[in-house]
Amino acid sequence: MFAFRSLCFAVPLTLAVTGCTSVPLKEGGTLTSYSNLGVPKGTFGKRRLYVDGRHLATVKTVSIVPTAYSFSAASRIKSEADRSLVSNALDRALCVALSDKYQMVSAGQPADLTIRSVVTDIVPTNKAMAGVATAVTVGTGFVLPVSVPRLPFGLGGLAIEAEAVDGGGAQSAAMVWARGANSIQNNPRVSEVGDAYGLASKFASDFSRMLISGKEPKGLSLSLPSRQRMQSWLGGKPKYSACDTFGRAPGLVGVVAAKYGAPPEWTDKKPKLPMTH
Repeated sequence: MFAFRSLCFAVPLTLAVTGCTSVPLKEGGTLTSYSNLGVPKGTFGKRRLYVDGRHLATVKTVSIVPTAYSFSAASRIKSEADRSLVSNALDRALCVALSDKYQMVSAGQPADLTIRSVVTDIVPTNKAMAGVATAVTVGTGFVLPVSVPRLPFGLGGLAIEAEAVDGGGAQSAAMVWARGANSIQNNPRVSEVGDAYGLASKFASDFSRMLISGKEPKGLSLSLPSRQRMQSWLGGKPKYSACDTFGRAPGLVGVVAAKYGAPPEWTDKKPKLPMTH
C-alpha cells in the first residue's frame, strides 16, 4: 500500500518536472531597437524587457496595431483562421487589461502610445496527443480525489516580441518573450493552436502589467480584477469601443469548453467588423 501511494505522488512530480515545452527567445527584427533590452529572466518562460516608466506615467491614450506573424512563425500553422485566433486573443486581452489605466483608441487614430506585437515562433500542439491527454485528465477526475497532470507529450509553445512607441516613434517599452505549455498549468485542447491560444493571454498579462506599472512585472498578480475587466472576461461590453475590434471573450462557456478539450474556435468567434465599401 505504501509503495502504491509513493508511486501516485512520484508520477505527478515527474510530470511536473519534465512536462514542459522549451521555446527559446527569438528576435524577429521588428523592434525599433533591441539594445535597451535587459538580460533573459524567467522560470516557466523567458523574457527580455525594457521599460521607460517616467514616460509611461505621462501616457493617456493607447492604440493597438493588430498582431502580425513573422514568415517563419506563420509557416508553422497551416490555417490562417487558427493564426488569427491566437493573434486576436492576444490583442483582446491586451486591450481589456490596458483599459484599467489608459483610454484605448482604434488603430490608426492619434494616440500617445502605439503597441505593435509580432509572433516570432509558434510550436503547434499535437492534436492527437491533446485528445488523449484530455481523455486521461477528465476520466481520472471521476475516480481520483485529485486531478492528474496533463500528459507531457505534444505540448505547444509561443514566442512574441512587442514594443510600445510614442508619437515620434521612440521606444517607451519593449519585450521579447517565449513560453512553452506545461503539464500543470495548461489544459490540453484539440487544436494545433490550443496551447498558443492560452499562452497569448499570458503574454498580454505580462506586457500590460509592465506598461501599467512602468516597471518589470514580478511574480503573480494577486490583486482582484477590476469591474470592467471581469465584465469583459464574461463576454460583456468592453470599457472602450476600440476593444470591440477584437470581439468578445468566450467567458464561462469558454472555461467549460477548455476543461473538456474543445478547440478554442468552438467558443471564440471572430469579431464582427463593420462593412467597408
